[in-house]
Amino acid sequence: MKIILFYLIVFILIIGCSQNNNELFEKVDLFVESLETTYESYGLLGGTGHSITTSDGLYTITPIGRLINVKIQKVVSDDEYIKLRKILEHHYKNDTRVNEVYICQAGTVMIDCRN
Repeated sequence: MKIILFYLIVFILIIGCSQNNNELFEKVDLFVESLETTYESYGLLGGTGHSITTSDGLYTITPIGRLINVKIQKVVSDDEYIKLRKILEHHYKNDTRVNEVYICQAGTVMIDCRN
């Protein structure tokens, strides 16, 4: 009985987290795709007009040149950014349009789509 309860809790956590990440992935994917189809680059400062915030207000995604910046919109520990980097790294691990996902010196996560 404990095993079933354990798996049920894990399943619920995975489903709950996945729904939040789905919107994040969807919005970031829009920028990754646009760098392949629409824009050569968003320019050094041109991306701020293209920023998108998720509906829950938790993430803001801003393109800068051929980089995509993902910022958590609340005060969090460095561990939260490490988790976010790992989630995005896993999402883009087989995507040839993305070179690297890393934490930049400003503390946010960057997705490198440079050629």
